[in-house]
Amino acid sequence: MVLCAVRRLLLKSSGGCGAWARLLQRQSSGCVYSGSHGFNQEEIREKLRAFPGGSIDLLQQESGIAVLTINNPARMNAFSGSMMVDLEERVSQLENWTDGKGLIVQGAAGTFCSGSDLNAVRAISNPQDGMKMCMFMQDALTRLLRLPLISVALVEGRALGGGAELTTACDFRLMAPGSVIQFVHKHMGLVPGWGGAARLVRVVGSQNALKLLGGALKVDPELAVQIGLADGALDAPQEAGEGGAIGLPRQAENWIHRYTKGPAPVIRAVKRVVSAGRELPLSEALRTEKEVFGTVWGGPANLQALASKSKHK
Repeated sequence: MVLCAVRRLLLKSSGGCGAWARLLQRQSSGCVYSGSHGFNQEEIREKLRAFPGGSIDLLQQESGIAVLTINNPARMNAFSGSMMVDLEERVSQLENWTDGKGLIVQGAAGTFCSGSDLNAVRAISNPQDGMKMCMFMQDALTRLLRLPLISVALVEGRALGGGAELTTACDFRLMAPGSVIQFVHKHMGLVPGWGGAARLVRVVGSQNALKLLGGALKVDPELAVQIGLADGALDAPQEAGEGGAIGLPRQAENWIHRYTKGPAPVIRAVKRVVSAGRELPLSEALRTEKEVFGTVWGGPANLQALASKSKHK
């Protein structure tokens, strides 16, 4: 598979972090699935491209913060087939962005994402194609979460079904006033298939995950913060004197800045060791930490900090 081959080449040149490379290669040489699972990346790409509509837009800023926008307002930003392919391609771009530090995932036109476009879903409703779509999106969202960027989902309006799953593929979630996250899969006779259930358990625990999935509960900002699904509830846009209103995207950028401030190699190293700790057995996570530590020890940021004696500032 072309994508997996490219990923192997990237890992080979990623600074010699063997255990980190093993993390990304943990399943199927860098991809969650491979041909041995009956998964052909190009085949499912072609099937998905047959159902166009909307786009996934990526803005990479000089600040090192990228903005990924789910853009299909006519269908509440539901994923068409071509948008699923777009998402995987944007993740590939971000994997190659060596200057990146952070990522904001948002929806266009005041809502986050309502999951899959039902027109595309009906067209690939046979079990074989449904499983292939499931594997494709699991792969894309797993890679999104593993990016060496600190990511936050900015939830406005509704995040439903697959949109709720997408929020769990980010490190953090911020919710706007009046927004809702709802795992509506049960109402569709389904369970999450894009990895959302597995990630949800890690975010809120198994008991809360059962409540959210079994009850298809509408989670508002207050409840989300209470159970740990959201890391913050944003304010409604406020007037800021002559500067105008402080919009939700700016609030999200200000919020994530506290975690992305500093040199890109250091921020990316932080994300790598946390990802390893989350996914690897302890012995492998410790090896990864040692190897990532070696990439920043004696580096420009470390030497500058030693010269300025900034440890206790």
